[in-house]
Amino acid sequence: MPEETAHSTRTVETSVPFRAGREGYASFRIPAVVVTQDGTVLAFCEGRVGSQEDFGNIDVVLKRSMDGGRTWGPLQVVGANGTDLAGNPAPVVLDTGRILLVHIRNAAAATENAIRRGQVSAADGRRVWVRHSDDDGLTWSAPREITKQTKRPTWRWYATTPGHAVQLSGGRVVVPANHSLPPTGTDNGTEGKYNGGHCLLSDDRGQNWRIGYVDDNTNGYINVNETTAAELPDGRVYFNTRNDSPAPGTRADAHSHDGGQTLAKPFRPQSCLTGPVVEASVLQLLDPDLLLYSGPADPGFRAQMSIRKSHDGGTTWHPAHTVDGLPAGYSDLARLDEDTVGLLYETGDFSAYETITFRRVPLHWLD
Repeated sequence: MPEETAHSTRTVETSVPFRAGREGYASFRIPAVVVTQDGTVLAFCEGRVGSQEDFGNIDVVLKRSMDGGRTWGPLQVVGANGTDLAGNPAPVVLDTGRILLVHIRNAAAATENAIRRGQVSAADGRRVWVRHSDDDGLTWSAPREITKQTKRPTWRWYATTPGHAVQLSGGRVVVPANHSLPPTGTDNGTEGKYNGGHCLLSDDRGQNWRIGYVDDNTNGYINVNETTAAELPDGRVYFNTRNDSPAPGTRADAHSHDGGQTLAKPFRPQSCLTGPVVEASVLQLLDPDLLLYSGPADPGFRAQMSIRKSHDGGTTWHPAHTVDGLPAGYSDLARLDEDTVGLLYETGDFSAYETITFRRVPLHWLD
């Protein structure tokens, strides 16, 4: 039900599609949201069977909303890997109406630490899969592995997005991703400087894939991690990433002039976006011309979910809407209709991982 805020002029509409401890899962994490051509809202996330941990028995799960995110249908498992892990959902709605879902698989016991140390075999490590739906997310094709096209043999850790992928105006599909490099010297591979970024590209709507830009920088300054993307009105692709380095900040960004094949310049610090080390989301609106960013705004903790805006393609950012001061983690954005944006995000009263909540945000609040 809508909640009345402290300001009587604003009515906040929120719903909770996923709540920890319900529907057979100890926790739900890693949200991603898209809106189909028929207007159905598809909320994806990881359903973690045993705990909040990033390893173990994990499924990609989905709920569908036919009324703009106000209510939700039953939970669907759309990416299972037996009792092993399927995660990091990266959905995108194509111009044909087909919904692509790129995601990751690995063995349940394969932790990120072990993978980064090189202690996990290729068969048990991170592998990349894709499947699709042609009926608005009701049913899904069998998964198809695309690891050989999208992951270099030397890369250890690997993750898509998290959050939605994008299809550019020319038809190309762009899936931001990240990886880790093998260490040198006496390092063990878990050091942040071995993080790298890249993207996946498909020019035939998901049939064939290749690797686009690769940003590897082991100087410990910008260590590209979880990345989100948007196509700007001038055709450039804007990439915004989590930076795990101690300095010069927790966010960095870059632009591509050739649809993600290369970067105009390597990722550089984005000091306008203060917040903790965390995933975030970007979304380009065409009417109005506005680039949006969602993520926690507290500089030291995963809390204070906020939407910020840019009028200059991501060069500078300004506050637009603060949800509240509660704990908050990962998030994703989608355009619901001409008047509304949807925000799917991790939050709770005492922990960011109690629920995945959906909020309808009127555009006039943002611009």
